[in-house]
Amino acid sequence: MMGMFQQYAPMSHELLRGAKMELSGITAILGGEEVLQKKIQSQMDLIELSQVGIPKDALVNLAKYLSFTIGQMAQLLPVTERTIQKYPPQKHFNSAVSEQILHIAEVAARGAEVFGTKDKFLSWMNHPSKALANKTPMSLLNSRFGVEMVLDELGRMEYGVFS
Repeated sequence: MMGMFQQYAPMSHELLRGAKMELSGITAILGGEEVLQKKIQSQMDLIELSQVGIPKDALVNLAKYLSFTIGQMAQLLPVTERTIQKYPPQKHFNSAVSEQILHIAEVAARGAEVFGTKDKFLSWMNHPSKALANKTPMSLLNSRFGVEMVLDELGRMEYGVFS
């Protein structure tokens, strides 16, 4: 019986610190607290933010970080480029679009942390990976499942477990 509960042990300080760094990375990539109009300190804050909606300005910041056009971002999101262009800077996307934006920002924050620089991370994102069925990591960011695959691969790379 005891073994069943051991898997739910509190997170180590190292994991907690990594999670906090990732949250601050997501915040920075999206333009900071000023753009998000919310302080991000936990996963619950991300859930609340996705429900309230991400402002267009945050998407523009993410696109700049990834060196993408708005059209390229629209290909990764459940919204058209035309709709994005019509939105004023402070208008919030619905929860489905907001959640996908947050997932992509999480990949960007984690990738920059794993690779040490944004440039190395972006280079990796645009090259086919055997571990990802010879697809580019960037091409998988249009679905939650693809995002999970990319995050899993980044985790393996971080710990030196190459597939």
